[in-house]
Amino acid sequence: MKTIANIEFNQLPLSEGIMTVSQCIRHDFPLMKVQAQLDSLVSSAKSCIDLTADNETKIQQLTSLFYQEWSFGPAEGIYLLSDMLWLDKVLSSKQGTPVTLGAIFLYVAERLGIAIYPAIFPTQLLFITERNDGSQWVINPVNGESLSLHTLNLWLKGTVDPFSEFYHDQLDVAENSVVIRKIFDTLKASLMEEKKMELALRVCETLLTLDPEDPYEIRDRGLILAHLDCNHVALSDLNYFIEHCPEDPVSEMIKIQIYSLDNHPIVLH
Repeated sequence: MKTIANIEFNQLPLSEGIMTVSQCIRHDFPLMKVQAQLDSLVSSAKSCIDLTADNETKIQQLTSLFYQEWSFGPAEGIYLLSDMLWLDKVLSSKQGTPVTLGAIFLYVAERLGIAIYPAIFPTQLLFITERNDGSQWVINPVNGESLSLHTLNLWLKGTVDPFSEFYHDQLDVAENSVVIRKIFDTLKASLMEEKKMELALRVCETLLTLDPEDPYEIRDRGLILAHLDCNHVALSDLNYFIEHCPEDPVSEMIKIQIYSLDNHPIVLH
């Protein structure tokens, strides 16, 4: 497996970091093709956007191009969440999640010298930038629409805490390493839900090269290994989690899983 442990993700475009990790997980990930598609979007955007305009105008032009002319947007109908998280599939279908659509948009913006950045909100990735008057401008990467403080508060109250209050100054530019970790955590969960356990295991193993002692990642690897009937190794991982996170509410459920595995016949591979 290609190592990613020494890569400085914060020094790379977000899309490049995502592609690098994707290639470690999926041996058939077409990195060169994806890079060519991204560069083609940049070339197309250069011919459509007035690069001499102010930053706010360029963002308006790029959002119109990206979401209307190119028709990038959220998934519709019946779909697999994992398909919305692989950049090659998102570029093919033009449907994705906030983070994958955002990564593509940000790559084009960065290549055009447009100042717009990712921010982590409790519900999803957002774009943040400044308007000409210096006020903060928040944009939804799913559809390019501007988001008001009122809308963000409704999202927060509806999904996190009905008594919470959000202020614009709480939004900071997110490091690419944080965004990449979140996207592959989501991918791992979706692959587990879709019963693609071998691929989910590769996600775990790849993320563990970034943080080899992360007890939560080791726990997830143990759960996946248990599904694959690799009980001896699974027990080691699950016990590691119990030892390092004894106060975690999930620990009691993991103890039940450990008891079940302890009393399960060993499968020889």
